[in-house]
Amino acid sequence: MPEYFGQTPTGLAVIVFAAFIGGVVRGFSGFGTALIFLPIASPYLGPFGAIIALTVMDIFGPIPNLRRAWAVVDKADLVRLLFGCALILPVGLWLLTRTQPEVFRYLVSVISLLMLAVLIFGLRYRGKVRRRMVVAIGGAAGLLGGVAGIPGPAVIMFYMSRPLPVTIIRATILLFLFAFDLLILGYLSGMGRLSVASVGLGLALAMPNMAGNWLGGWMFRPEHERLYRAAAYLVIATAALSGLPLWG
Repeated sequence: MPEYFGQTPTGLAVIVFAAFIGGVVRGFSGFGTALIFLPIASPYLGPFGAIIALTVMDIFGPIPNLRRAWAVVDKADLVRLLFGCALILPVGLWLLTRTQPEVFRYLVSVISLLMLAVLIFGLRYRGKVRRRMVVAIGGAAGLLGGVAGIPGPAVIMFYMSRPLPVTIIRATILLFLFAFDLLILGYLSGMGRLSVASVGLGLALAMPNMAGNWLGGWMFRPEHERLYRAAAYLVIATAALSGLPLWG
């Protein structure tokens, strides 16, 4: 049976489907690509392969919105987040090199389900925010991003809890995740983990992912936000549970 990017046609079809559905969920809910893609794709690609494919395909989506986000973001806070992330991300990647693929799949699924629970129950941090706390949040994102490929939960939960305009919250999350993609690609390149096949697969997946983003955005109607978010939560839960090694 022929292979494409090191995958059988069936495996590649599942990976493309995960990229597309991740885009749809992000298009109508504003989040969820990694929470969908990693649990489904990591059994086929392995930890590093799944993270590389996700990072490369996901790096193109935010580009049209970068200038507008940069105009409103709190640049000092963004620098603090990225400083903490850059400091701790190598630790997360080092831990990943010593993590078995089955453990990685458990980590991804458990973190996805925990993030889902936080979103559903609306848990928030209500305390006072200090500069060192922002650096620590960036460090937590770097650790989670390195060891499990999911940097978003720490930053999303932290900023969603702050009494800031939604434009600043969205801009901070968008720019942080875009910069994280560049950071992790740089670190992975330095570790010799990037390959033509893994980067090529990520580039190939960018098209179905962007198509999913477009479809999700087209489907979204503000008056049905609750319905769409509920659908996104259901898809994330299904993907997280399906990614558990319990099923083989």
